[in-house]
Amino acid sequence: MATKKASSSTPQPTKLDIGCGKNKREGFTGVDQYNMEGVDVVFDIRKAKWPWKDDSIEEVHCAHFIEHLTNLNDCWERVHFFNELYRVMKKGAKCALIFPHWASTRFYGDPTHKEPLSEMAFYYLDPAWRETQAPHSDIKWNPNGYSCNFEATWGYGMHQSLLSRNQEYQQFALANYKEAATDMHVTLTKR
Repeated sequence: MATKKASSSTPQPTKLDIGCGKNKREGFTGVDQYNMEGVDVVFDIRKAKWPWKDDSIEEVHCAHFIEHLTNLNDCWERVHFFNELYRVMKKGAKCALIFPHWASTRFYGDPTHKEPLSEMAFYYLDPAWRETQAPHSDIKWNPNGYSCNFEATWGYGMHQSLLSRNQEYQQFALANYKEAATDMHVTLTKR
């Protein structure tokens, strides 16, 4: 399979499926670091500037990829991911993120997962929150910091045994029981 590379001569995609592997969403440009079936652009997005123009992407899907990025040892791959995502997305564009919940064996069972991602991480994507709660994490003070501005909403894929229970019980389980949530489903909207 020939690898397509984004360039000025390649038509710019409007929808990206980042970390698509062999499961690219229909109507999306598949992006992965591995040249497998379904991947349109082979590119390692962890550190380099992404090959898409500013404000050019209308929609992004990213399922079971972000848990493979790290923020350890000053290698802030996740911060870079969110900053580049923000740069290439159009204002009002949405990104759907799906990843294993931090308290689920779906996260801990895969040796390629680098570190868990919790709900708290999404507060850092709002510069107003960063300004008052974590100024050290902003690009204004830290050259490796966040420069993005997203609104984030999230929900959970619940363990099968909890699906028939009422919402009050599900909320109790989320707060108190390991394995209650299997996945997190996050929607980021570029402000």
